[in-house]
Amino acid sequence: MTAARILLADDDASLRRVIEFNLQELGYQVDAVGAGAEALIRLREHEYDLVVTDIKMPDVDGLTVLDGVKRLQPRAPVILITAFASVEAAVEAMKRGAYDYVTKPFNRDEFKLIVARALRSSQLEDENQRLRGELEDQRRPEALIVGDSPAMRATLERVRKVAQSDATVLLTGESGTGKELIARALHFGSPRRTGPFVVVNCGAIPRDLLESELFGHVRGAFTGAVRDKQGKFEQASGGTLFLDEIGELPPELQVKLLRALQEREIERVGEGKPRRIDVRLVAATNRDLEAMIEQGDFREDLYYRINVIPIDLPPLRQRAEDVPVLVRHFLRRFAPDAGIEVAPEAMDALVHAHWRGNVRELMNACERLVTLRRGDRVELSDLPPQLAAMEERPPQIINLPADGASLDDLVRGVIVQALERCGWNQAQAARFLRIPRHILLYRMEKYAITPPREPAGG
Repeated sequence: MTAARILLADDDASLRRVIEFNLQELGYQVDAVGAGAEALIRLREHEYDLVVTDIKMPDVDGLTVLDGVKRLQPRAPVILITAFASVEAAVEAMKRGAYDYVTKPFNRDEFKLIVARALRSSQLEDENQRLRGELEDQRRPEALIVGDSPAMRATLERVRKVAQSDATVLLTGESGTGKELIARALHFGSPRRTGPFVVVNCGAIPRDLLESELFGHVRGAFTGAVRDKQGKFEQASGGTLFLDEIGELPPELQVKLLRALQEREIERVGEGKPRRIDVRLVAATNRDLEAMIEQGDFREDLYYRINVIPIDLPPLRQRAEDVPVLVRHFLRRFAPDAGIEVAPEAMDALVHAHWRGNVRELMNACERLVTLRRGDRVELSDLPPQLAAMEERPPQIINLPADGASLDDLVRGVIVQALERCGWNQAQAARFLRIPRHILLYRMEKYAITPPREPAGG
């Protein structure tokens, strides 16, 4: 490790030599100067870990040197040397940012201890800055989201743009596609990143407790309410509230959620008095909310209120090129020091597996591989038999005419057949074709596909 570099400024030549010797004896590099003006020049030329300066100097005093350090090298601590008569000036200097002061004549061991503490304090601050920077890096959307497929790059770009606003976001996609991870990326990429990120799984809380969980309650509101309780909306104040599985929200709470989003206020159970809220909402579901609206299970006005900015997460089977990246990521996560490699045949099997549980299933599979591995290389024989045997479904063969065919006509025909099979239900047809609904709508518009008109009544 490089020895700390210290700038020493004192016009008393004999004392300066003694201090310089004591510091060098401890292994520090010392630049000793006899004037404050020269100290300021050195500060412009070199980086220092610590500055030790006398207060009383004829040309430029120690307080001016202190100001120069704070301006030129603000992270370097400053120790002042002062006579007994100028202790008040030293105390004033500490208010202006000096680390500590010693009075003449000073005890050598005490001086060494103050120097060591000052350097240690500076090192801790540097370490804290580094750790804070690393934490911020880890919370950036590109650090949270693993994958380099076109689908994930598009998702990441959308997250970056959306994160800077307070707009409500609806995340859709199959279970295990990483909706909570995207919600966290939206939070930590936003101006609300220093506020709380609060998660509520609407499907995991009993219906009779969900209202209290979301909005809070006052003492005596119901049996067992022995004290006032903040709800998740209040707990998330200044930050982000993530409502997972919002499709499981019962109808009576859908009304209250809609009012909370529209009015920016909530009422605790049993209170009857509105409370203002400052929350950014991100909702997620793996259910088809539009189909639920048609069936009367989800409010249409709430759907449009939460679907301000939709982000649809593709299933893993639609971004198989991300599987090797994810596998290596999870292996490092579960065995950071093992350096586990994956044989090409094993990786090929992992890439071509169907992964009905998406990224979550892949993560669990990697954890099992780490736990049960026989060495530092995963072979095809190490995979579970059902996983090693998984293969992609063979592609369906389309009989093409001998004289060629238009790709646009083929695509249009497939879409029309899928819509007819699904009774022209667009959500069902999108699932049948394994594409997001907005892609289906885009294709329908592109190929001018419209539902057949009902015959006029006679």
